[in-house]
Amino acid sequence: MTIQNVIGWRPLLVLSVFWMSLMGGSTLVAQTETVTETKVVVEQTTTEVKEEAAKDGPSIELFTTNNLWMMIAAALVFIMHLGFASLEAGLTRSKNTVNILTKNLLVLAIGIVTYTFIGFNLMYPGFADGDSQFWLKFAGFGIGTDAAGVTSAYNVGYTYWTDFLFQAMFAATAATIVSGAVAERIKLSSFLIFTIPFVAIAYPVAGSWKWGNGWLNRLETPFYDFAGSTLVHSVGGWGALAGAIVLGPRLGKYLTNGKIRPILGHSMPLATIGVFLLWLGWFGFNGGSVLSADPGLVSLTLVTTTLAAAAGALGATATSWLLIKKPDLTMILNGTLAGLVGITAGADQMTPNGSLLIGLIAGFLVVISVVALDRIKIDDPVGAISVHLICGIWGTLAVGLLGAKASSAQLWSQLIGVVAYGVFAFVFALVAFFIIKSFFGLRVSAEEESKGLDVGEHGLEAYPDFEGVSERLS
Repeated sequence: MTIQNVIGWRPLLVLSVFWMSLMGGSTLVAQTETVTETKVVVEQTTTEVKEEAAKDGPSIELFTTNNLWMMIAAALVFIMHLGFASLEAGLTRSKNTVNILTKNLLVLAIGIVTYTFIGFNLMYPGFADGDSQFWLKFAGFGIGTDAAGVTSAYNVGYTYWTDFLFQAMFAATAATIVSGAVAERIKLSSFLIFTIPFVAIAYPVAGSWKWGNGWLNRLETPFYDFAGSTLVHSVGGWGALAGAIVLGPRLGKYLTNGKIRPILGHSMPLATIGVFLLWLGWFGFNGGSVLSADPGLVSLTLVTTTLAAAAGALGATATSWLLIKKPDLTMILNGTLAGLVGITAGADQMTPNGSLLIGLIAGFLVVISVVALDRIKIDDPVGAISVHLICGIWGTLAVGLLGAKASSAQLWSQLIGVVAYGVFAFVFALVAFFIIKSFFGLRVSAEEESKGLDVGEHGLEAYPDFEGVSERLS
């Protein structure tokens, strides 16, 4: 054992410097003073430069770079909707493929339009510190800006229009999550009716509480959700849970003898493509939430996002291997998404090791949740509740347990946010589904469900050549 191991390197360094100063240290002292003076001058100069830059605003090059990255991020989030459509279609039966694809396209369209007229100004209504309105406020219908809105005067990272476009890509995601949990038995018209208030009101109001500077952002220790583990994913997950409960399970899913009948998806390649598209889109989902092209923060965010996704896949693989004695691909796919959902709340706050742990636990949780929901007879064809609700909650709480913001105070604020969003989103969705069920009906007939929603709701199928539909309809 060396002396360094015994007393450490810092005391040795101090002793060395002291010895050198005694032996002829006037030169060393002079050099040290020079270095110190130079450091002070450099710091003063840097501060002056920063202050001057702040007065003049960012350069046009920096502003353009920031804005360009935000537009690219918006495009990546848009691709996520193709990922959701592919995943949901692949994990359900072929006879419902057209219905699945139709829902996912129309949800995006409804989300964009409602966000234009209502959602954007409901989510960002202009809450101010000390404002008596702290949970609900509305800035008016429609969108629009003056000339300053397309300059850095609006924001150093993006223009008004880029801000709207990026946020609009998020808006439909919550309802898309619901789509998967109610797949294969809900009326298209009833689902679209549900989508309108959920996207136009529920999601923006929930978002305003944090991102719009509402009451959760004004807690003594503000609730933190970087890119939406709760604001997007858990809100959608609570809606999915309400829908699955009100609708009930698919025909033949739960047998009278207590056994669970597996209903397999028709295309694992399509589902796998969907997950890869979602993983790609998540670079925009989390990376864009930096709200600028800050090299350090964006790159860190992309690294933590990737590590959590990979760990989620491995965690789900190991858990499914142990529980069901095989590496179930559907579990691995959902484990990947579970890791992505879990890291979303704190992607900018976590270390690489922390993100690996979050993803690993999320992968474990998603498998346990899928099995548990089946045992209590809540039918979720794609595992949306397990991925988005359960792992969204885990990721949100993880901000208070791991990373730069970890503390008991932060954990308490995270818990408050989880409960508040849960009560609001679940009750909102539950009431909406019951109202729609009472006035319009919610579920297709047993005959239509057996034949498939493609023929019953749309008059066509996704794979007519394989099903022989061409001959039957001719």
